[in-house]
Amino acid sequence: MSRILITGASGFVGPHLARALAAAGDEVHGTGLGGPPAEVALAGWHDFDLLETAALDGALRAARPDQVVHLAGQSSAGASFADPEGTFRVNVEGTRRLLEAVARQAARARVLVVSSSEVYGPQPEGTRVREDAPCRPVSPYASSKAEAERLALEVAVARGLDLVVARAFGHTGPGQTDRFVVPAFARQLAEIEAGRAQPVLQVGNLEVTRDLCDVRDVVRAYRALLRDGRGGAVYNVCRGEGVRLTAVVERLVARCRVPVRVEADPSRFRPADVPWLVGDPARIVDDTGWRAEIPLETTLADVLEEWRGRARA
Repeated sequence: MSRILITGASGFVGPHLARALAAAGDEVHGTGLGGPPAEVALAGWHDFDLLETAALDGALRAARPDQVVHLAGQSSAGASFADPEGTFRVNVEGTRRLLEAVARQAARARVLVVSSSEVYGPQPEGTRVREDAPCRPVSPYASSKAEAERLALEVAVARGLDLVVARAFGHTGPGQTDRFVVPAFARQLAEIEAGRAQPVLQVGNLEVTRDLCDVRDVVRAYRALLRDGRGGAVYNVCRGEGVRLTAVVERLVARCRVPVRVEADPSRFRPADVPWLVGDPARIVDDTGWRAEIPLETTLADVLEEWRGRARA
């Protein structure tokens, strides 16, 4: 059994990870804002802002973790354009303060810092990007994650921390807010089916290709990296296959119980976007044996069904 502290445990991925760890017999502690996730029984909860150094120290002293998973931060590329300074403050300075607190209070713990594939920026169509590719971020969010990675690896060397970085590619599944693309589509379709909206699906730019995993597969990847990842290494967490957003919309619309028209909404377009971003998972496969297993069709069906339940409620 391990004692594990998850920052951002009340977000999208946090509850999935906490459930999986607890089911495996680990003692799971969480931090976040606004209280713990209702559906997860945690051994301890610490409610504070990531920038509160004294609270970080207190949470680490209380949890005495063997492992720390850093999920907390501003996670939306689109939202980062509205508040770039706030995005950098939370994602970069928050990461630095966490690692300094770990060095003071739990120096032997393994730390998994969760970054994003957005750090890579645009890639040539048809390619699968590897971890040694240069970072060319095109949003404040992506820039903040690239800088947080650099800082994390620098602090780990300086303070002797056992640290692994996960570059997570796109992932979705039950529990994700409709600020993100798949649940945003699913929510609209559920409301259309319930008769509360016109039969028009409003979409942004669909001419992009993404490497999309199920959150439950991503949680398995994080557990594998905690166990078998190499200290100081960076790992893509991805399927290794691209799917165009047009195809995602087509699959969801095909599941809709009423006829729907798809219509572009200019307000849903990002100021900057990445047309193609598909990863190479060879490193995580070789080092841990992890592979994405859940078919995209299953993920889309589960997300749509979740939003149907919300529409009925």
